[in-house]
Amino acid sequence: MSYTLTKQEARRFMLLKQGFLGEYRFIGKQGILEYLDRTGCIQYDPVDVCGKNPELVLQARIKGFKKEMLYELLYEDRKLIEYFDKNLTIVKIEDLNYLKRIKYVYLNDTSNEEIAKVKEYILTKIEEQGCISSQDLEFDQKIAWHWMSTRLSRAALEDLYYQGKLVIHHRKGTIRYFALPSQVLPPEIINAKEEITNDFDFQKWRVLRRIKTVGLLWNKPSDAFLGIRNIKTEERKKIYQALLEEEKIFEINIEGDSDKFYISSEDIAVIEESKANKKYKQRVEFLAPLDGMMWDRKLIEKLFDFYYRWEIYTPEPKRLYGYYVLPILLNEAFIGRIEMACIRKESKLLVKNIWFEEGIKLKTSEIKLLNNRIEKFKEFHKMEKIEYTISFNDKVLEKN
Repeated sequence: MSYTLTKQEARRFMLLKQGFLGEYRFIGKQGILEYLDRTGCIQYDPVDVCGKNPELVLQARIKGFKKEMLYELLYEDRKLIEYFDKNLTIVKIEDLNYLKRIKYVYLNDTSNEEIAKVKEYILTKIEEQGCISSQDLEFDQKIAWHWMSTRLSRAALEDLYYQGKLVIHHRKGTIRYFALPSQVLPPEIINAKEEITNDFDFQKWRVLRRIKTVGLLWNKPSDAFLGIRNIKTEERKKIYQALLEEEKIFEINIEGDSDKFYISSEDIAVIEESKANKKYKQRVEFLAPLDGMMWDRKLIEKLFDFYYRWEIYTPEPKRLYGYYVLPILLNEAFIGRIEMACIRKESKLLVKNIWFEEGIKLKTSEIKLLNNRIEKFKEFHKMEKIEYTISFNDKVLEKN
């Protein structure tokens, strides 16, 4: 089965799927769980210039969202957990029954000899004393670890975590506290039978999950597939073909475009709504750099005519915009980018710059929406004031 959409309908589908059009579809803590039911995961990143990535993802979608809600769901209610999907992510705890298979990759990796010597000591210490951080261990020698050298204590804890022998109990600022799964997870999760028992079915499940997270995806090399090992072109084609035959995905054609796109079969109703040409309440949102909808930036560029790259690792002289810049979504279009920072010592939100897309002219009501969104962003971070280092109103205000 296939569907044909106009480019505008395809955009609207993506935005409806993500909860970005009209009134907020997700509300409070329950809304966070409903959003994850719909999309699967939220990518985690610890950088906090104007909010960590998961917080930014949720503040753009969840009515009444507060940072404490995510903390509670992760570390008190234990309905969410941090584990690997696309890099480190936040998932519903039930998904561990599927994601357990990822640990085999790490169990089969050759571990550092120094780490191997201290693993059992660490596991025994945690079993006897409860959760610990790397600061509670006195293994201070530096060892080679991934892309940098680090303390043996940190590397050993991370290695055990990758293998599923530890879980993150909670975080205090940037410090992670690790515990045994039995100290955190309910028995039904620990003892559950693995849902997937062979590599190809696991690859299919993961690709389907990425399609659900982005909303609309093509069968091309994509950053949306990061973290899925051995997914080369031929393997990816077989997976897509199998998912089509099982009717877990459907093909989408966009008028005037030769590429084929795909959606989860769970999202057929969203297709129907996207074709209904409804009028939606106006809305402005600031998206996270690693928002699931933005994972394939070439796809976003094609569908929304919006070029966006995360320039945090780009040397400053080569940046087009700024260190930590958020896309600005107005209704059904990306109208620009905004760079903000929380200056916590002064309790202020610093609006450092706004870059509007070429030709953007906003009505007075739209300028008000944007200013109101910045005000709400300040409140979200519990800052007391806003400071602008730029003036943008006259540049984009439509003369009306």
